Amino acid sequence: MSWIALLLVGLGIADLGHSIRPVRVVPECVGAASAVLVGVLCGLTGLRDVLALVVIAAVVVAWGITVREGFGRDRASIPLLLLAAALVTGVLVAPAAGVSGGWLHDWLARDPLPVLDGLDADRALLLLGAFLVQLSTGNVIVRLVLAATGTVHPAKAGGVDDPATQLKGGRLLGPLERVFILGLGLAGHLTAASIVVAAKGLLRFPELQSKPDQDRIHRLTEYFLVGSFVSWLVPLTSLVLLAR
Repeated sequence: MSWIALLLVGLGIADLGHSIRPVRVVPECVGAASAVLVGVLCGLTGLRDVLALVVIAAVVVAWGITVREGFGRDRASIPLLLLAAALVTGVLVAPAAGVSGGWLHDWLARDPLPVLDGLDADRALLLLGAFLVQLSTGNVIVRLVLAATGTVHPAKAGGVDDPATQLKGGRLLGPLERVFILGLGLAGHLTAASIVVAAKGLLRFPELQSKPDQDRIHRLTEYFLVGSFVSWLVPLTSLVLLAR
């Protein structure tokens, strides 16, 4: 699963770069370069691994470009299809991937943290990628699905009709709840994630009901439900990959 791990690392770093400083091209290039660098440092330098690193870098750059174009030209389905195709392909070709080693293997061999005891380099790399994806990439995926389903319109982002401006805190709460769900799943307490789901619904319910007209309540409720379910699918999918 080393190739999927590197893909997640690249996507996570690229989207973090966009969230910190939204400039063109640079964040996805940094993400692609980071994925390649981590792969080389982990000893993935065989012919198949090098070819895979080139493809991963191209996918990360293409992701950044299609996300930007998707929000700007109402083509949100394109980056979603790209991501789905990349993940499915990564799972199918995973048996051909090289085994991670290098500096990461040496670092883990020194037992740096009790929580990492017995963790091999491949799984540690996948865990890093899964964690990074819970941050900005999860928010990007949610926004893309909301735009692709017509729940929100990208051109109205930040305006008075944008539900994100009316239900505040979502872009901060989203990463927190995804990391929390991922952590509970890894600890074997996934059912405890229902507490997160219930708490979020209870906290948002008064805010949803406080709007002056029924049409706005319906739009905000749809936004909240679609966004929440997509957000929860991100850590759940990560747990499926980690369980392989």
